[in-house]
Amino acid sequence: MKRLLPFLLFPVLAIAADEAAYPTMGKITRADPGLDKLIAKDAVIEKLAEGFKWAEGPVWKNGEVLFSDVPQNKIHRWKEGQKTAEVFLTPSGGIESTPEFREPGSNGLAVDAASNLLICQHGARRVARLEADGRQTSLADRVGDKRFNSPNDLVVAKNGDLYFTDPPYGLTGTDKSPLKELPYNGVFRLTKAGVVSVVTKDVDWPNGIALSPDEKRLYVAVSDGAKPRIMAFDVQQDGSVANGGVFFDAEPLKGSGRHGSCDGLKVDQAGNIFATGPGGVLIISPEGKHLGTIETGKATANCGWGDDGSTLYITAQDTLCRVKTLTKGVGF
Repeated sequence: MKRLLPFLLFPVLAIAADEAAYPTMGKITRADPGLDKLIAKDAVIEKLAEGFKWAEGPVWKNGEVLFSDVPQNKIHRWKEGQKTAEVFLTPSGGIESTPEFREPGSNGLAVDAASNLLICQHGARRVARLEADGRQTSLADRVGDKRFNSPNDLVVAKNGDLYFTDPPYGLTGTDKSPLKELPYNGVFRLTKAGVVSVVTKDVDWPNGIALSPDEKRLYVAVSDGAKPRIMAFDVQQDGSVANGGVFFDAEPLKGSGRHGSCDGLKVDQAGNIFATGPGGVLIISPEGKHLGTIETGKATANCGWGDDGSTLYITAQDTLCRVKTLTKGVGF
């Protein structure tokens, strides 16, 4: 038996290695030596699954990645070793697809302190929580007596408050939709007690959202096609914000085959921002310096930390991909 054991083990190990291999895509470009501390020089972009219409909102939960396909009204799940993703929830937007909604499905996803999945639902125009038994609990669907447009992305603060953006992208006709009740596209806060308040009305196209590690700064991506940028606000003691201004101007990066605009963003434990923008995922220092780009070659929607916190999962148009990093995301 001792003589046969290596022979028996070899093919099993070979199969496991083959199953673990994923094709690569795109490239990582370096604009500043500071990127070397965050992403190894030999790091690659691994393509994990593809075939989606517009993939969004990757989040790590219970050892797998959950992510939205917004137009298809589905949430998919993927875990290590799979070559494809499987459907986790449909309809993910809270309603079946109808002509009134150009993108009826879920968009941004998050996980709360109790490991519940939180969902920005375009169709139901709300932020919802998926319960363990499959029920969906509406956490917020309006401010005052006005329905939200189509909640897009969210971030959970340490005290349980939720900050979320509400552009009109889910509605057919966007700002011109007859369903639109709010005269603005806002950023909102939902307290743990269930109180909804306006954070800001001053961002025309609010999209991705994140908090700095110390939660003293709130970042909001602005998906303005002409002037893509990231805004930063000082978070006050009461959870409101002040001193809003442009943190990073992505307009100079447009063109030269760089697809996409400012969309989703996440923050690592050192305060670096990993933000989708022209070309892919832009890595930006806490001081606003562009360190480099994970260039997917596609319009890139969002990203999220997973595994032990050092893997960045990315949704790029029709593809789920990832990059192993030397840093870790907030919350790990």
